[in-house]
Amino acid sequence: MSTRIAFLKGHGTENDFVIVPDPENALDLAPAAVAALCDRRAGVGGDGLLHVVRSAAHPEAGDMAGEAEWFMDYRNGDGSVAEMCGNGVRVFARYLQRAGHAAEGDLAIATRGGVKRVHIAKAVSDSGSAAGDVTVGMGRARLPEGDVVVSVGARSWPARNVNMGNPHAVAFVADLAHAGDLYAPPPFEPADAYPDGVNVEFVVDRGPRHVAMRVHERGSGETRSCGTGACAVAVATARRDGTDPALTGTPATYTVDVPGGTLVITEHPDGEIGMTGPAVIVAEGEFDSAWLEGVLA
Repeated sequence: MSTRIAFLKGHGTENDFVIVPDPENALDLAPAAVAALCDRRAGVGGDGLLHVVRSAAHPEAGDMAGEAEWFMDYRNGDGSVAEMCGNGVRVFARYLQRAGHAAEGDLAIATRGGVKRVHIAKAVSDSGSAAGDVTVGMGRARLPEGDVVVSVGARSWPARNVNMGNPHAVAFVADLAHAGDLYAPPPFEPADAYPDGVNVEFVVDRGPRHVAMRVHERGSGETRSCGTGACAVAVATARRDGTDPALTGTPATYTVDVPGGTLVITEHPDGEIGMTGPAVIVAEGEFDSAWLEGVLA
């Protein structure tokens, strides 16, 4: 007997997600099922899927339940599991607010990359018709040692290795068009630098502390935005500019343009990174479990 399963659709700077509320972790969202839901022609369509589960109900999040009631079980568009998604956390928080599980102000969300601290700003109009931006505490960046090179066609660039709970290779280029179509993962060297794959960001300068980027997200291809990628880009740009807040004692804030909008990234002297940007829920509905079973048969 088929059942109706609720879903929502949301985006953060046009990095879009299928949202599946499942508080008690009752759904079996196998990789093929996630890929089917994220399919843009035959499914709902999305860069990834936000599986909304109570931390206490998920085996990977039980030890975080004391800090964060809700766990973001994030999956890439191809169904693979990912550690973190910065834009996804903002949209996840917006869903919790819409569902009445959170209010304006501070909350904590469990992810595979640890517990993330989130602030939902007040509505930007008295009527509350326009939701405020969401700021996510993204943790600290790690800068692994070793040279990395990424390539597109005949062009190659040195890249900064930045880990934001997931791996990034940040390359500064003369023109964002040099990144090509980004359908396939850009090759990188050495081959053992990223054993589980990598998100690759291509970056150009737009002005003082203002850059623009394109990104190939592992498991998803080119996306309109990548929150952890924007943080990695801000950190890599600051280091290129000779700025390290841990040394200067002053926060470093960069504006990062992505194809889907703009994010503001601040790295603080203690290393903590805050990312601020919009998060929007655009639709909600139901799909039939029989459809999904048919796709997977």
